[in-house]
Amino acid sequence: MRSEEIEIRTGAAEVVRDLTDECARFVDGEGDGLLHVWVPHATAGLAIVETGAGSDDDLLAALRDLLPKDDRWRHRHGSPGHGRDHVLPAFLPPYATIPVLGGRLALGTWQSVCLVDTNVDNPVRKVRLSYLAG
Repeated sequence: MRSEEIEIRTGAAEVVRDLTDECARFVDGEGDGLLHVWVPHATAGLAIVETGAGSDDDLLAALRDLLPKDDRWRHRHGSPGHGRDHVLPAFLPPYATIPVLGGRLALGTWQSVCLVDTNVDNPVRKVRLSYLAG
């Protein structure tokens, strides 16, 4: 197994940040196996989703509808509505596993590996990439 931690700056706005290039570079030259992506944060998740055609914005809009940023949340530290950020990983888990074939991610044509971060209080995230040889 080989592992590496990368740092991602997400800024002060909700974001769907495409990690596919970083993931592809990490497994480049490897054989068949699995790439495991892990986000060690209680308020971020991972999604395999199309980006660039509006789906990333649609995902954030759906999360705003599903998990409104209001005062209903019992978890109340941080910015208003921050409790919903702590519920996000129940819907978008903090992990994803992608097959690697011949050193390439075996993603579908429109699939991207994305970090989803709705927590505007934490602008820097760590992501752990682990390659498990087959």
